[in-house]
Amino acid sequence: MPEPPTTLTGQRALVTGASSGIGRAIAIALARAGADVIVHARQNRAGADATAAAITAQGRRAEVFLADLADDTTHEPLVRRAWDWQGAIDILVNNAGADMLTGEAAGWSFEAKLRRLWQVDVEGTIRLSRLCGARMVERGRGAIVNMGWDQAETGMAGASGEAFCTTKGAVMAFSKSLARSLAPKVRVNCVAPGWIKTAWGAHASQAWQDRAQRESLLGRWGTPEDVAEAVVFLASPAASFITGHILPVNGGLAMPGGE
Repeated sequence: MPEPPTTLTGQRALVTGASSGIGRAIAIALARAGADVIVHARQNRAGADATAAAITAQGRRAEVFLADLADDTTHEPLVRRAWDWQGAIDILVNNAGADMLTGEAAGWSFEAKLRRLWQVDVEGTIRLSRLCGARMVERGRGAIVNMGWDQAETGMAGASGEAFCTTKGAVMAFSKSLARSLAPKVRVNCVAPGWIKTAWGAHASQAWQDRAQRESLLGRWGTPEDVAEAVVFLASPAASFITGHILPVNGGLAMPGGE
């Protein structure tokens, strides 16, 4: 019996920001589809180890690499180590993003938040994509999936909206351009999640809970697993004729651009 079109058996993936939340769900879903996975984290070794353990429990291989993507001197060594792990990387998922909503960063100035988002979300994605992409082209195949945001195309009022729309909009535009640069050997796509219940969403106020449900046509928060399944599809042979695409994962955006 032929394998299903979403199988990733024998493939090797690098997932950045995979110690928790959406990144963890992506790494586990890729492993469930058959891939061996490099779990990247900035400094959360315990979280990364937990993700790796979930991968190995499914019979796949996992490795943990730590690197602060805000420091651009870490980008090339990370790609080199990832490539050397098993001789190549078939799938790159640029999921890592700076958390500006919780912890110490929540109290930073707008300028400081924007600077960190640009370093991690934009420059990190661009450099890792170009470094991995060049190696993939030389090898003759590969898939890259980047992380955008659904409201980057419509705009969202407020300081957070301004910062996230600016940076995720840049990632989405870059992904379309890189798809042209690396075609036809390497596919580049981008998922654009909407309201996804990660750590922030789980503790958000009732007003935010109501808004998340109101702004989705399906009337609920998305889950990290919803995003993960979309990533697996875009990375798999089932999406072999899809590149340069932005895939919203938001249950249908009902009310874009609100306060």
